[in-house]
Amino acid sequence: MSLCLQARQLACERDDRWLFQGLDLDIRSGEIVRIEGPNGSGKTSLLKILSGQLSDYQGELFWNGAAMKEAREHFLANLLYLGHAPGIKLGLSPLENLAWYQALSGENGNEDQRLDALERVGLAGFEDVPAGQLSAGQQRRVALARLTLTPRSLWVLDEPFTAIDRHGVAELERQLVAHAQAGGCVLVTTHHELTASPLLRRISLG
Repeated sequence: MSLCLQARQLACERDDRWLFQGLDLDIRSGEIVRIEGPNGSGKTSLLKILSGQLSDYQGELFWNGAAMKEAREHFLANLLYLGHAPGIKLGLSPLENLAWYQALSGENGNEDQRLDALERVGLAGFEDVPAGQLSAGQQRRVALARLTLTPRSLWVLDEPFTAIDRHGVAELERQLVAHAQAGGCVLVTTHHELTASPLLRRISLG
């Protein structure tokens, strides 16, 4: 199924300053859309608006042609959002964190799936180590394991390359391309310069 997230005349104000105004977006299946702009231009705010986490904005959102208010349940069932912070529980192990994610998402995953997801992000052997004892890059990898574990069509990723090494960067880029090639959508902010691809489109703020 072809997916489409649309925004019409989006505007967002913070501290008496407009971050952006009159913004129209069409994000479709098979695309990697990179949101660019200087610090303070509203990249994270835009991602939070588009993923339904911020309601303080002007304009309209549509999912597959339907107003977001009507399509919200279907939209959320297709959304995977990873924020700038890893968003993991430091007192839990990577394996326990993934089980917690799945429970929150209402998924009936099993331990073999979680172990496989951790192996794919290079955390084999660290499955039972408390996340608080892991490096920043390893904590980021725990969050990124959700891309494999949680099947969602729309990925909204805020600085996903932060703190991961060169091998991890290459693997994540491969995942983004594979997801788009399979008909998914990727919406991403990053200071990392993505490898040129016919699937990549850039939107500039500020």
